[in-house]
Amino acid sequence: MKRKLFSPAAMLVSGLVLGAVSRLMDIYTQNLGNIFSQMAIWILLGTLISIYSPSKGRAMLNVLLFCLGMIFTYYAAAMLTEGVYGRQFIIGWTVFALFSPVFAYFARLAKNEGLFPKIIGGGIVLFSVLSSILLFDRLRVYDFIIDGALVYFLFVKKVERVRD
Repeated sequence: MKRKLFSPAAMLVSGLVLGAVSRLMDIYTQNLGNIFSQMAIWILLGTLISIYSPSKGRAMLNVLLFCLGMIFTYYAAAMLTEGVYGRQFIIGWTVFALFSPVFAYFARLAKNEGLFPKIIGGGIVLFSVLSSILLFDRLRVYDFIIDGALVYFLFVKKVERVRD
């Protein structure tokens, strides 16, 4: 079951669906639209995909396909709904997606034993917090929840996997 859930095809479909859902939430809900428009939730989702994928290579591919699928349907839905979006946002999120395999590699390393993986995990959490402050003005209640979940999955929750 876990193998099928974290397959590249499933990750692409998940990204495609979440991209469209995210755009619809922007239109029809204020709070959920705000949450899914910020980077912290995508960092959390990418981290979860990375640490639960069966290998480093698969984590990198899964996160890339997830992010590209999300971006494609989000902006396709924005065009179809004649929504407001800017070229800089498209470029920014595309650059983020293209770097996502590197982020996935480090997120996967963060679950290993030792000091260096803990530093990487701290960097992931710090990046998530700073993205909320620098890109979106401040931390909101949902940022604390998302970052708390990130801390839990990176530092507390045990992940059983064969060492890659």
